Amino acid sequence: MGIIISISNQKGGVGKTTTAINLATALAAIRKKVLLVDFDPQSNATTGLGLYSKNYYTSYDLLTKNKTTSEVFVKTKIPGLTLIPAGIDLIGAEIELVQVKGRESILKDALDSYKNMFDYIIIDSPPSMGILTLNSLVAADGVIVPLQCEYYALEGLSYLLNSVNKIKTVYNKNLQVFGIVLTMFDKRNALSLSVEKDVRSHLGDKVFFSVIPRNVKISEAPSHGSPVLIYDVKCVGSFAYMELAKEFLAKQREGKWNN
Repeated sequence: MGIIISISNQKGGVGKTTTAINLATALAAIRKKVLLVDFDPQSNATTGLGLYSKNYYTSYDLLTKNKTTSEVFVKTKIPGLTLIPAGIDLIGAEIELVQVKGRESILKDALDSYKNMFDYIIIDSPPSMGILTLNSLVAADGVIVPLQCEYYALEGLSYLLNSVNKIKTVYNKNLQVFGIVLTMFDKRNALSLSVEKDVRSHLGDKVFFSVIPRNVKISEAPSHGSPVLIYDVKCVGSFAYMELAKEFLAKQREGKWNN
């Protein structure tokens, strides 16, 4: 059975989509079968892979049950990586699903039958705690939280972890925190070092040893419609995401995912 991973943080601009794209690419590069679900109305995971939602059915069609799961699959230029794209119409789902019975588990129901097709299903969640993110966390086996190395990020992390615990209690008893990954890390910056120290002291081995640095190539890659691992495989950003993927797989093998 494949593992479903929600990449979530209710705060925007923390490297969530970048982490989703590049973790998916790194896993595909080692011949894992990966499905990336763009579940953010901004559709940055879609354009970040050089695709445009107007050309395809999207996760909105999946949520509203206009199309089946297999009908929204799109092959990417990366061998082994399949995408469910997103578009701006996904914003409407937040309103349209309010009165729908079982609205929190629509994505789970759509993906469960396809877990055998993929080794990993990675969901790029929107930067808010609404119906879309709730669906992402209900569908997931675990969550990876990108955490920007800044002061207010710690407050947001506490809020998200509380939300995860509530969702685990009510909707998804198997939901785990797979890990927190520090992003936009600058070892020359005292604040980055302070945030890292605080997070590691409070959460221990829930924090990935691998950190994602501030890197111009990571910032440039989306404008070229490519993950940084394709745009410049030799840059420090690519190396960091490859290290994250290796650490993620090592944690899985060692059975370290437990709350």
